[in-house]
Amino acid sequence: MTLLLAVIVGFLGARLLWLLLGPVFASPVFQRLNYRDRVLPTAGGLLVALVALFAEAARLTAGAAGIGDRGLTAARAGVVVAALGFGLVGLLDDIAGTADARGLRGHVGALVETGRLTTGALKLTAGAAVAAVAVAPFAHDSFGPFVVDAALVALAANLGNLFDRAPGRATKVATLLFVVLALASTGAVELTPVAIVVGGALGLLLDDLHERVMLGDAGANVIGAALGLGVVATSSLTVRVVVLVALVGATVASEVVSFSRVIERAAPLRWADNLGRK
Repeated sequence: MTLLLAVIVGFLGARLLWLLLGPVFASPVFQRLNYRDRVLPTAGGLLVALVALFAEAARLTAGAAGIGDRGLTAARAGVVVAALGFGLVGLLDDIAGTADARGLRGHVGALVETGRLTTGALKLTAGAAVAAVAVAPFAHDSFGPFVVDAALVALAANLGNLFDRAPGRATKVATLLFVVLALASTGAVELTPVAIVVGGALGLLLDDLHERVMLGDAGANVIGAALGLGVVATSSLTVRVVVLVALVGATVASEVVSFSRVIERAAPLRWADNLGRK
């Protein structure tokens, strides 16, 4: 029930922010071509990061007034840091990035060959730094677990971006993974801030599906990072290592295999991917 309430809070918060800030995203600086070459506002997922921030600020304010819990748990602090950090670097890539370099090889290659730091490469390096800060509040008895957790969150954020290639896809995948994580952890309260982020993404899902806005890296990275932190907050070190290995495998595979083509070739996946779109 706690997680469901958090999802609802995130959903309503994102809807309210979209209604209030919709005209801001109509500004030319946000306009980009989507996968069908339609001009849409990008970086709408930044509202998901803001929902995470505002929800936590409201909870802390209420706690200071003697209403509800006080203090900031590791999971809550980590999600806020991840939301703001990944939201910022994602926003930069959304509004200033180009298609000149794609994928890990493309961004590293651009740096080696031309000495140019692309916004994508900056996102990778800054994302690693954000992930390190986000997992710092969790108890780590040695250097190894800290590295595992930071790498897990960074790669989870990147995976969220890899799925953001068609309307609604990143949110659908994130929602499914969140349900699996919630069931596996028997609804652990540590997932509450993650539920707010997922709820925020769901609040923008219909507009995303109907091509009125794109989540952009500012949203997809935040959603992925939040799910990664959910794994860190609720899982043993062994499970986290297994998840990290899976994320490394998915990242490497993405350099040679198109997730979109895989989805398109599998009828059940194609149906689920197209569900709700125009």
